[in-house]
Amino acid sequence: MTTGALIVQNVTMIPHGAGKDARSRLGQFEQWQRAQGQPWHEPDLTAYRDTLLADGKAASTVCAHLATIRGRYRAIIRDNATRQALFDTAARVVDGPADRKAFVDEILTRLGNATNPNTAPVKTVTRQDRPDSDHLRLTSEQASALIAAPGVDTLRGLRDTSIIALLLCTGIREAELCSLDVRDLRQRLGGELALHVREGKGAKERLVPFGQLAWVLAIVDRWLESASIKSGRVFCGLYRGGQSLRPGRLSTRAVQNILSAYPIMVDGAIVTARPHDLRRTYSRRLYAAGLDLLSIQQNLGHSDPKTTLNYIGTLNADKRRAPAVYSFDLGKLGRRST
Repeated sequence: MTTGALIVQNVTMIPHGAGKDARSRLGQFEQWQRAQGQPWHEPDLTAYRDTLLADGKAASTVCAHLATIRGRYRAIIRDNATRQALFDTAARVVDGPADRKAFVDEILTRLGNATNPNTAPVKTVTRQDRPDSDHLRLTSEQASALIAAPGVDTLRGLRDTSIIALLLCTGIREAELCSLDVRDLRQRLGGELALHVREGKGAKERLVPFGQLAWVLAIVDRWLESASIKSGRVFCGLYRGGQSLRPGRLSTRAVQNILSAYPIMVDGAIVTARPHDLRRTYSRRLYAAGLDLLSIQQNLGHSDPKTTLNYIGTLNADKRRAPAVYSFDLGKLGRRST
């Protein structure tokens, strides 16, 4: 038997259609197993965990690796092809159907035990708070400065201003922005003017009310008029010189590059905002202004309010500021003891 092959040649550790991350994790594990000389049905997840940690991988990353491996083994154990392959192999080891079944059951039981979630636990630290430095959330003044940075005197400036303003005023993802059509800009939700996100993450459709931020449409309208766009995609690339439009839609990479062209000053340092930073800024600013969590969650298209809270970040730190319940004469520090 070769590592990763389930006795029969056409069943492998990496299944057809596995995602990029899963393929990478399973491939690394398969290589490690091969180097250890371990057969596929005798995984040592404890040793593999220790190897990953020794390589400097974060606990959360190690957990993700082990979860992928366990998930693959669960699928292998459930697969009737696995049982049949083992049953056929057992014929070369033991006699009689009962003994062959016992052989197969023992291997699968041991395999289940070896990949049980309680095997090779990883200690992780739950973070109650995350410092603001973990993610960029702009103040209202910083966001306004970013919107104004491209200017509106050129076609490129109008486009970039529209993109930045729309991201900040709706909290949509860059992929959702790239997919916008002109007809999506003015829809209605309960009588409110709203942006139509036809297919967000997870194939979810939603409407995002503009509210008092509907002024962003005036900027977008100016861009559309200047670019002679009456229907179809809202945003597109520009040829060198910025005077003529490229065919097709703007890419998410292009949106990221556009934002990187307008660095801003934050806490005395020049930083570059990313599209998701503007999504976090939208969440924080609306929550700080009094919009309830459920409304922000629906606007962002999140399924879990915990995700929305992560976007909003830690608030009300001033209420947790420690009062002066102790005292010490710091003047004593200036006197040397003899």
